[in-house]
Amino acid sequence: MTARRTPAWAFLILVAPFGISGGYVGVTLAFLLAKAGMPTAAIAGIIAFSIWPQTWKVLWAPIIDTSLTAKAWYGLGVVLTGLSILALSLSPATVKNAPLLIGLVVMSSLASTLVSMGTELFMAYGVEESRKGVVSGWSQAGNLGGSGIGGGLGLYLAQHTAGHWVAGAALAALCIACGAGLFLVDEPDRPSPKPYSAALKAVFKDVWAIARSRVGVLVILLMLLPIGSGGASGVWAAIAGEWKVGGDTVALVNGVLGGLASLVGAVAAGFICDRMDRKTAYCVFGLALAAVAVVMALAPRSPIIFVTATLGYALVLGACYAAYSATVLEAIGQGAAATKFNFLSSISNVPVAAMTAADGAFHDRYGASGMLYGEASLAVLAVVGFTIFARLTRRRRPPVAASPVR
Repeated sequence: MTARRTPAWAFLILVAPFGISGGYVGVTLAFLLAKAGMPTAAIAGIIAFSIWPQTWKVLWAPIIDTSLTAKAWYGLGVVLTGLSILALSLSPATVKNAPLLIGLVVMSSLASTLVSMGTELFMAYGVEESRKGVVSGWSQAGNLGGSGIGGGLGLYLAQHTAGHWVAGAALAALCIACGAGLFLVDEPDRPSPKPYSAALKAVFKDVWAIARSRVGVLVILLMLLPIGSGGASGVWAAIAGEWKVGGDTVALVNGVLGGLASLVGAVAAGFICDRMDRKTAYCVFGLALAAVAVVMALAPRSPIIFVTATLGYALVLGACYAAYSATVLEAIGQGAAATKFNFLSSISNVPVAAMTAADGAFHDRYGASGMLYGEASLAVLAVVGFTIFARLTRRRRPPVAASPVR
């Protein structure tokens, strides 16, 4: 039987629970903790805890590559992600309860890695090379759009219902419902199963092949640099009051509208990434994100500026994430796809977590403008450094011999 051609938009549904988990922590929980009096740097630190497990997931990715089916891992992931969000919503968002919240935040992030890795198997093995840009766009639309739902809907329900648990229950149900997306994809045709030790050896051989190639080195360096990291998006909810913005506006702008803006940016960038060098696209979108941060720093502090700037930031951040995903998919090929994708993904989440924490620290020391200028400056320096390195390591073509005179 001929395999179905998976519609690109299916990956929006499949990845959404991953985004919902991060959105609930980054917007809903962050706003509730700010309301409880927690300092911005401490809130950014808790949000960073939700990102750090994403830098370790390469450690268990070989298990995903060598056991169970992609659909089984994905199904387990959406259920655990939903339950972890529910557990977070049942825990009081107070300064005193911070240690428990950190533990639950880490658990939710760990569960979401099963969602992302299951989806990555469908992307790596079930999508043609020529479509990997557009599929990356839709998958990141699911990630960032899901984050908007997890943050916006979660915060709205938390503020307008009898208890925070209502928001958690609604988001948990939505995560589990996304499992219906499995009906849109076929189980990927992966290499024949091997004994676990042999499979693990093959996995690390494939990963090493990437790490020692020039393209692999360039992609690894690109993932390590603070380009398009979007650290400021992790603290918008905590500092919105400086622009005289209330909770409902934060829920709308950094939730649903922000998710839609990111979705548009990601899908548009996916098409662009299939038509130009994907690493170049990643750098261009990273510079655009830095430009948005600078404009926001220069503009007056007012609700309309906050709304406009953060939506613009979300739009460009969606483009950055799509370019990141397209760059990684191009680099990994197919063998040991989950491990190779998450090897690069783990690396890429280091600057995301570090930038989120750094933005919180910048804010508490230098204010909102200092935070935005700092993030933009680091991005520009990173792009310049990467460009110089890429040019210095470019292979020189041998001189062309002159044609004999006739």
